[in-house]
Amino acid sequence: MTTPERYTHGHHESVLRGHRWRTVENSAAYLLEHLAPGISLLDVGCGPGTITVGLAARVAPGEVVAIDTSEAALADARTALELQPDVQVRFETGDIYQLGYPDGSFDVVHAHQVMQHLSDPVAALREMARVCRPGGVVAARDADYGAMTWYPRFEGLERWREIYEALARANRGEPDGGRELYSWATRAGFSEVRASASVWCFATPEEREYWGGQWAARVTESSFATQAAELGLADGADLAEIAATWREWTSTPDGWFAVLHGEIICRP
Repeated sequence: MTTPERYTHGHHESVLRGHRWRTVENSAAYLLEHLAPGISLLDVGCGPGTITVGLAARVAPGEVVAIDTSEAALADARTALELQPDVQVRFETGDIYQLGYPDGSFDVVHAHQVMQHLSDPVAALREMARVCRPGGVVAARDADYGAMTWYPRFEGLERWREIYEALARANRGEPDGGRELYSWATRAGFSEVRASASVWCFATPEEREYWGGQWAARVTESSFATQAAELGLADGADLAEIAATWREWTSTPDGWFAVLHGEIICRP
């Protein structure tokens, strides 16, 4: 987006590596009943494109456009697309507040983990509604950091959440956005809003390695580290200790982590 917003996660390789795990099945199942071959779709904030290509496979041969603000993420997305030669997606840079498409251009307008990072999610949802055709749907899903829960109860992970929420709010986002999605959508003026919720759960050794491993890297290598230092929320020693806690959780045989998400299906 061209507005002066700062993405809390940034686009370091440790972040993109984590985002590549996301698929339609684990991150957009609530939208599947609204997809059909031949419909058009806009994916807003597509990141590395792993969800996008799954959506595109389900609506082919319909037109699919995906936008992001980061060229690094879009390059990653184009690489993902190369692995799906039968899927067609047009990846472009774009601004969620000023989508470069005429009114009523798409049957489905989708955003995953985007609204929580915006200073004005209501305005963004209104712009998504503008480019959605009559009878189409606007869909969004966002995590809720305040509702995340885990076992064992490591204090280092509580400290991680405290720092993350402070960073996100300093960047004018709302890290507990999952619980606010329904409110944002009703304020955006949709004629119909259907709310739901779902979770990611990480408990197997492979799941813990993915979730805990990528966060152990992100807290010391990504924008999380630089922004925490800039704001005086944590220094290098603090972040190293949090990373060590993530690694400890990852190696805990009965470690368990749940991420609650809010979801909305809206009709303009």
